[in-house]
Amino acid sequence: MNPFLEKPMNLNCSFKDWKSIYPKPYNKYEIDPYTKTRIILMNGTEFEANWFSHQFSRHCPNNDLRREIALTRRIEQQQQKVISVLKPANESILEHTISYEQLAVDLTAILAQREPDCYVKAALDFALLEDFDHLYRYSDLLEMEYGTKSEYLVGHYTEIMPGRPTISEHRYPIDNIRRFVNFDTADPITKLNISIITAAEQQTMNYYMNIAGFYCSDLGRQLYQEIGLIEEQHVSQYESLKDTRLTWLEDLLLHEYTECYLYYSCYEDETDCYIKKIWEEHLEQEIAHLHKAVQLLERFEGKCWQEVIPNGYFPKLLRLGPNKEYIRDVIRNTVYLTSVKEDYAEPCELSSDASFFKFQEALNHDVCSVPSHKTIEKIIDENGEDYRFEIAPHPIKELSNRTCDNVCVGVV
Repeated sequence: MNPFLEKPMNLNCSFKDWKSIYPKPYNKYEIDPYTKTRIILMNGTEFEANWFSHQFSRHCPNNDLRREIALTRRIEQQQQKVISVLKPANESILEHTISYEQLAVDLTAILAQREPDCYVKAALDFALLEDFDHLYRYSDLLEMEYGTKSEYLVGHYTEIMPGRPTISEHRYPIDNIRRFVNFDTADPITKLNISIITAAEQQTMNYYMNIAGFYCSDLGRQLYQEIGLIEEQHVSQYESLKDTRLTWLEDLLLHEYTECYLYYSCYEDETDCYIKKIWEEHLEQEIAHLHKAVQLLERFEGKCWQEVIPNGYFPKLLRLGPNKEYIRDVIRNTVYLTSVKEDYAEPCELSSDASFFKFQEALNHDVCSVPSHKTIEKIIDENGEDYRFEIAPHPIKELSNRTCDNVCVGVV
């Protein structure tokens, strides 16, 4: 499909009444786990569209242009409102968090496997193991506080076990910035991957930043604080991969193209007929937004869309699914890594005065106070072992012990 060749609908036909803005929520006991993750993915994509549009407006001196982007922004807002309330009221904060982390894990793994740029793939693999560990920490909290096993929430599609231990993920801020990718020569899938993962991780960061204060236990509030700080690092990493030389209107075009691609992917992949119709409706609206972005690029910068996206046909669509063996391979090969500015290294390769060790000492000098560690230690104290869902023994010997939380892998 090439959305640039599709006939767009009239933008003014997109406005909804109140009944249309509030759809029927899914049944949390019956919904497919990947339908939930698609909903979270598209909610984050719409948030990114709105956040970008507001930043654009704040940096634009031309009111004619600001009015144009305000029109599409309002429709994006309505789309986000529809998607956000698909989550039912009886799904708890922590249950919803499990779906956030399943999305982070399987989305990142899928993007990494199709990524042609080795540098971008390395960034995806690096953060993948951290989100994988977050799923494990939140799952243990869920089992300990509610008696709910996350393996059922993830449909047994995603393993639940330690990745790169969360305690080792805290890095000095300068070490989370990567080299930006040249979008003039980048593969279209690379442009899409960077755009998709930045929006997804940004939504996770925002969710944890705001939800921590609403959680019911001190340990849970602390865990959301800690992992929220790691998600900030992920956003810093991924957004730094994006070509910084894009103009605001070129970036707007890329945003709208990415939304079209994702809605079409969701439509093709969706198993729930009711939600599939929502993806179809939003795709039609996004095609209109894309055509509006084309007009604005031509009108205000004198550029054609092919200068940003040379071939408008979608590459292979995104399909969410299990990635167990791939993730195990990434754990075997990269679990000990940390990042050093634009590159990666194991702690044993760093000098004793490296910024990584200084930051670890500042934040984690009292290991017993680290929330991610306290969570696992507490469930071990109560149950005799941690909670996991593994299809085979853990690929890293140091992380296979279920009666002691390892705080050395990736740190020492």
